[in-house]
Amino acid sequence: MSGFKNFILRGNLVELAVAVIMGTAFAAVVTAFTGMLLSAIAKATGGAQPNFDDYAPGEIEVGPFLTALVAFLILATVVYFFVVMPYTKAKDRYFPTEEAGTPADVALLEEIRDLLKARNGSV
Repeated sequence: MSGFKNFILRGNLVELAVAVIMGTAFAAVVTAFTGMLLSAIAKATGGAQPNFDDYAPGEIEVGPFLTALVAFLILATVVYFFVVMPYTKAKDRYFPTEEAGTPADVALLEEIRDLLKARNGSV
């Protein structure tokens, strides 16, 4: 029973569950935004929403694939410009990367080494 309790209370499992829940909720937002963009495109062009489902050159039904591809590209664009880019900028602003150089623990060990060398050399 303690093994099950440890499994359930592991931080990674809880973080993963939260990520799935947030991802599902965010997917609904992005899907709605994609629908809004498609209807805006339809209004701007004066036609119906872009839908290639009936397109079948040479009796090969490529229409559903094209519709899914266009929706995917719009979705990927929305995610990149409204999630990835702002996240990257915020991360760089609030959590800047450390400057290249010797890490603090290595510098401390080097200092101890140098002190030991100096002490052994003077004795």
